[in-house]
Amino acid sequence: METFLQLLILFFVIIDPLASFSVYVAATKKLEEKERFRIATLAIAVASGIGLAVLLLGEGLLIFLNTDIDHFRIAGGIILGLLGLKMAMGYSLADTTEKGSSGIAAIIATPLITGPATITAIIIAVSDFGMAKTAGAFFTVVAATAVLFLFAHHAMRWVSESFVQVLTTILGLITIAWGVNFIITGLRAIFGF
Repeated sequence: METFLQLLILFFVIIDPLASFSVYVAATKKLEEKERFRIATLAIAVASGIGLAVLLLGEGLLIFLNTDIDHFRIAGGIILGLLGLKMAMGYSLADTTEKGSSGIAAIIATPLITGPATITAIIIAVSDFGMAKTAGAFFTVVAATAVLFLFAHHAMRWVSESFVQVLTTILGLITIAWGVNFIITGLRAIFGF
């Protein structure tokens, strides 16, 4: 249970449903309800499909790409660190200006929900903790994100833009810490220190 909770926190921090939600709301605020629903369901479906593919093929992809989990862990740690810096410094996670509905859904699906950091975390978590716990934690966070999207008009009454920014900054610092941990773990495994 403790491991599942740690994975749940990890995926919550990396995926940051509130940041994805704020991008979704900003990008769809001028659209009709039906179109917003279509974008939300498409984004969640694409993100879930990518996550499922990585869950099932993750380590096989590493073998196919002629790399190993420790090298990927270091690369993923760098990506997590960069994502965390972007979050902590308040930079926009995606530019949704002048995108069509499919473009908005694609940006929300990846890189926001299942970007490089999430993909890295899935592969490493499956290696370290197993597929069942990783899948459970990942899909729980994706489901929470889906609920936010599908009930956006209600959720906006409770979530202010400044709250999302403060939370994203804090989650950015936690993401940097996870990135450093991934890098140190990978270096220890490779160099034995």
